[in-house]
Amino acid sequence: MTDDAKRSAAERAIQFVSDGQVVGLGTGSTAAFAIQGLGRRVNEGLRIIGVPTSRASEELARSLGIPLLDLNPVQKIHITIDGADEVDGAFNMIKGGGGALTREKLVALSSTRNVYVVDERKLVDRLGQSFAVPVEVLPFGWVGCARRLGELGCEPRLREDRDTPFLTDNGNYIIDCTFAPIASPVELERAIKLVPGVIESGLFVGMVDALVVAFADRVEVREAIRG
Repeated sequence: MTDDAKRSAAERAIQFVSDGQVVGLGTGSTAAFAIQGLGRRVNEGLRIIGVPTSRASEELARSLGIPLLDLNPVQKIHITIDGADEVDGAFNMIKGGGGALTREKLVALSSTRNVYVVDERKLVDRLGQSFAVPVEVLPFGWVGCARRLGELGCEPRLREDRDTPFLTDNGNYIIDCTFAPIASPVELERAIKLVPGVIESGLFVGMVDALVVAFADRVEVREAIRG
Protein backbone atom coordinates (compact mmCIF):
# COMPACT_ATOMS: atom_id res chain seq x y z
CA MET A 1 0.00 0.00 0.00
CA THR A 2 1.49 3.30 -1.07
CA ASP A 3 1.77 6.43 1.03
CA ASP A 4 -0.55 8.07 -1.49
CA ALA A 5 -3.34 5.62 -0.57
CA LYS A 6 -2.77 6.18 3.15
CA ARG A 7 -2.75 9.93 2.63
CA SER A 8 -6.03 9.73 0.69
CA ALA A 9 -7.66 7.79 3.54
CA ALA A 10 -6.32 10.23 6.12
CA GLU A 11 -7.67 13.15 4.08
CA ARG A 12 -11.08 11.45 4.06
CA ALA A 13 -10.93 10.96 7.83
CA ILE A 14 -10.20 14.61 8.60
CA GLN A 15 -13.37 15.59 6.76
CA PHE A 16 -15.18 14.45 9.91
CA VAL A 17 -13.51 17.31 11.84
CA SER A 18 -15.52 20.51 12.27
CA ASP A 19 -14.66 24.03 13.34
CA GLY A 20 -14.38 24.54 17.09
CA GLN A 21 -13.73 20.91 17.97
CA VAL A 22 -11.22 19.31 20.32
CA VAL A 23 -9.45 16.62 18.29
CA GLY A 24 -7.49 13.61 19.51
CA LEU A 25 -4.33 13.20 17.44
CA GLY A 26 -3.23 9.61 16.98
CA THR A 27 0.24 8.15 16.57
CA GLY A 28 1.91 6.38 13.67
CA SER A 29 2.53 6.85 9.96
CA THR A 30 -1.11 7.01 8.90
CA ALA A 31 -2.08 9.28 11.79
CA ALA A 32 0.79 11.56 10.78
CA PHE A 33 -0.86 12.09 7.39
CA ALA A 34 -4.04 13.09 9.23
CA ILE A 35 -2.13 15.54 11.43
CA GLN A 36 -0.49 17.05 8.35
CA GLY A 37 -3.91 17.47 6.75
CA LEU A 38 -5.30 19.10 9.87
CA GLY A 39 -2.30 21.43 9.98
CA ARG A 40 -3.08 22.54 6.46
CA ARG A 41 -6.73 23.15 7.37
CA VAL A 42 -5.70 25.11 10.47
CA ASN A 43 -3.55 27.34 8.30
CA GLU A 44 -6.62 27.82 6.08
CA GLY A 45 -8.66 28.99 9.07
CA LEU A 46 -9.99 25.86 10.82
CA ARG A 47 -10.17 26.40 14.59
CA ILE A 48 -9.40 23.25 16.57
CA ILE A 49 -7.46 22.19 19.65
CA GLY A 50 -5.47 18.98 19.42
CA VAL A 51 -4.81 16.43 22.16
CA PRO A 52 -1.75 14.40 21.07
CA THR A 53 -1.28 10.76 22.02
CA SER A 54 2.52 10.81 21.89
CA ARG A 55 5.49 13.12 21.96
CA ALA A 56 6.05 12.45 18.25
CA SER A 57 2.51 13.54 17.39
CA GLU A 58 2.86 16.55 19.68
CA GLU A 59 6.05 17.67 17.96
CA LEU A 60 4.52 17.24 14.49
CA ALA A 61 1.34 19.11 15.43
CA ARG A 62 3.26 21.99 17.00
CA SER A 63 5.44 22.31 13.91
CA LEU A 64 2.27 22.70 11.83
CA GLY A 65 0.72 25.35 14.06
CA ILE A 66 -2.02 23.22 15.63
CA PRO A 67 -2.93 24.52 19.13
CA LEU A 68 -2.55 21.75 21.72
CA LEU A 69 -3.71 20.79 25.19
CA ASP A 70 -2.85 17.96 27.56
CA LEU A 71 -5.67 15.48 28.23
CA ASN A 72 -6.20 16.43 31.89
CA PRO A 73 -7.84 19.88 31.45
CA VAL A 74 -10.00 18.70 28.53
CA GLN A 75 -13.60 17.99 29.48
CA LYS A 76 -14.53 16.36 26.18
CA ILE A 77 -12.77 15.34 22.99
CA HIS A 78 -15.17 15.63 20.08
CA ILE A 79 -13.32 13.32 17.70
CA THR A 80 -10.11 11.29 17.61
CA ILE A 81 -8.35 10.20 14.43
CA ASP A 82 -5.84 7.38 14.77
CA GLY A 83 -4.48 4.30 13.02
CA ALA A 84 -4.45 0.60 13.90
CA ASP A 85 -2.26 -2.46 13.34
CA GLU A 86 -5.11 -4.96 12.86
CA VAL A 87 -8.91 -4.72 12.71
CA ASP A 88 -11.28 -7.68 12.72
CA GLY A 89 -14.81 -7.94 11.34
CA ALA A 90 -16.33 -6.81 14.65
CA PHE A 91 -14.15 -3.65 14.64
CA ASN A 92 -11.90 -4.92 17.45
CA MET A 93 -8.32 -3.76 17.02
CA ILE A 94 -4.69 -4.30 17.93
CA LYS A 95 -2.84 -1.02 18.43
CA GLY A 96 0.49 0.01 19.89
CA GLY A 97 3.01 -0.73 17.17
CA GLY A 98 4.37 2.75 17.79
CA GLY A 99 4.38 2.27 21.56
CA ALA A 100 1.68 4.83 22.39
CA LEU A 101 -1.11 2.40 23.29
CA THR A 102 -1.83 3.70 26.80
CA ARG A 103 -2.17 7.33 25.79
CA GLU A 104 -4.07 6.31 22.65
CA LYS A 105 -6.58 4.36 24.72
CA LEU A 106 -7.02 7.14 27.29
CA VAL A 107 -7.70 9.66 24.53
CA ALA A 108 -10.08 7.27 22.75
CA LEU A 109 -12.04 6.68 25.96
CA SER A 110 -12.41 10.46 26.35
CA SER A 111 -13.60 10.92 22.78
CA THR A 112 -17.21 11.13 21.59
CA ARG A 113 -16.31 9.79 18.15
CA ASN A 114 -13.33 7.63 17.20
CA VAL A 115 -12.27 7.39 13.56
CA TYR A 116 -9.54 4.92 12.66
CA VAL A 117 -7.62 4.93 9.40
CA VAL A 118 -6.07 1.73 8.02
CA ASP A 119 -5.04 0.22 4.74
CA GLU A 120 -6.60 -3.01 3.49
CA ARG A 121 -3.70 -5.15 4.77
CA LYS A 122 -4.78 -4.40 8.34
CA LEU A 123 -8.19 -6.10 7.87
CA VAL A 124 -8.18 -9.63 9.35
CA ASP A 125 -10.64 -12.38 10.20
CA ARG A 126 -9.22 -12.70 13.71
CA LEU A 127 -6.83 -10.50 15.64
CA GLY A 128 -3.33 -11.85 16.12
CA GLN A 129 -2.92 -13.16 12.59
CA SER A 130 -0.08 -10.78 11.73
CA PHE A 131 0.64 -8.68 14.82
CA ALA A 132 1.55 -9.38 18.41
CA VAL A 133 -0.46 -7.70 21.16
CA PRO A 134 1.65 -4.94 22.75
CA VAL A 135 1.35 -4.75 26.53
CA GLU A 136 2.79 -1.80 28.46
CA VAL A 137 4.29 -2.93 31.78
CA LEU A 138 6.23 -1.47 34.69
CA PRO A 139 10.00 -1.94 34.31
CA PHE A 140 10.13 -3.12 37.94
CA GLY A 141 9.38 -6.84 37.88
CA TRP A 142 8.81 -7.04 34.13
CA VAL A 143 10.31 -10.54 33.95
CA GLY A 144 7.64 -11.97 36.24
CA CYS A 145 5.02 -9.99 34.38
CA ALA A 146 6.18 -11.51 31.08
CA ARG A 147 6.03 -14.98 32.61
CA ARG A 148 2.43 -14.47 33.75
CA LEU A 149 1.47 -13.11 30.34
CA GLY A 150 2.99 -16.23 28.82
CA GLU A 151 0.68 -18.32 30.98
CA LEU A 152 -2.23 -16.77 29.05
CA GLY A 153 -1.04 -18.64 25.95
CA CYS A 154 1.32 -16.23 24.24
CA GLU A 155 5.00 -15.99 23.45
CA PRO A 156 6.10 -12.80 25.26
CA ARG A 157 9.02 -10.76 23.97
CA LEU A 158 10.46 -7.59 25.45
CA ARG A 159 10.50 -4.85 22.82
CA GLU A 160 13.98 -3.46 22.29
CA ASP A 161 15.48 -0.41 20.65
CA ARG A 162 19.13 -0.81 19.65
CA ASP A 163 19.70 -3.65 22.10
CA THR A 164 18.15 -1.79 25.04
CA PRO A 165 14.55 -1.97 26.28
CA PHE A 166 12.20 0.27 24.33
CA LEU A 167 10.79 2.98 26.60
CA THR A 168 7.30 4.37 26.14
CA ASP A 169 6.60 8.08 26.61
CA ASN A 170 5.45 7.06 30.10
CA GLY A 171 8.84 5.53 30.91
CA ASN A 172 7.59 1.93 30.81
CA TYR A 173 8.49 -1.22 28.88
CA ILE A 174 6.46 -3.01 26.22
CA ILE A 175 6.09 -6.76 26.02
CA ASP A 176 4.91 -7.91 22.59
CA CYS A 177 2.70 -10.96 23.11
CA THR A 178 2.33 -13.30 20.13
CA PHE A 179 -0.88 -15.29 20.41
CA ALA A 180 -2.51 -17.68 18.01
CA PRO A 181 -5.47 -15.98 16.27
CA ILE A 182 -7.53 -14.57 19.14
CA ALA A 183 -10.96 -16.15 19.59
CA SER A 184 -12.28 -13.68 22.18
CA PRO A 185 -10.59 -10.26 22.31
CA VAL A 186 -12.94 -9.15 25.11
CA GLU A 187 -11.95 -12.00 27.44
CA LEU A 188 -8.26 -11.74 26.57
CA GLU A 189 -8.18 -8.00 27.24
CA ARG A 190 -9.70 -8.58 30.68
CA ALA A 191 -7.23 -11.35 31.48
CA ILE A 192 -4.23 -9.25 30.45
CA LYS A 193 -5.36 -6.31 32.56
CA LEU A 194 -5.49 -8.56 35.64
CA VAL A 195 -1.78 -9.43 35.41
CA PRO A 196 0.15 -7.53 38.12
CA GLY A 197 2.50 -4.98 36.57
CA VAL A 198 0.44 -4.45 33.43
CA ILE A 199 -0.36 -0.80 32.67
CA GLU A 200 -2.40 -1.28 29.51
CA SER A 201 -3.08 -3.68 26.67
CA GLY A 202 -3.00 -2.97 22.94
CA LEU A 203 -6.36 -4.67 22.49
CA PHE A 204 -8.96 -2.00 21.69
CA VAL A 205 -12.44 -3.48 21.98
CA GLY A 206 -15.66 -1.63 21.18
CA MET A 207 -14.02 1.73 20.48
CA VAL A 208 -14.51 2.22 16.74
CA ASP A 209 -17.18 4.57 15.44
CA ALA A 210 -15.93 4.78 11.87
CA LEU A 211 -13.23 2.90 9.98
CA VAL A 212 -11.66 4.55 6.95
CA VAL A 213 -10.00 1.91 4.76
CA ALA A 214 -7.49 2.66 2.02
CA PHE A 215 -7.56 0.26 -0.92
CA ALA A 216 -5.29 0.52 -3.93
CA ASP A 217 -8.07 2.07 -6.01
CA ARG A 218 -10.50 3.61 -3.51
CA VAL A 219 -11.25 4.69 0.06
CA GLU A 220 -14.15 3.17 2.01
CA VAL A 221 -15.83 4.45 5.18
CA ARG A 222 -17.33 1.70 7.36
CA GLU A 223 -19.57 2.81 10.21
CA ALA A 224 -19.62 0.78 13.42
CA ILE A 225 -22.37 0.64 16.00
CA ARG A 226 -21.11 0.82 19.58
CA GLY A 227 -23.39 -0.95 22.02
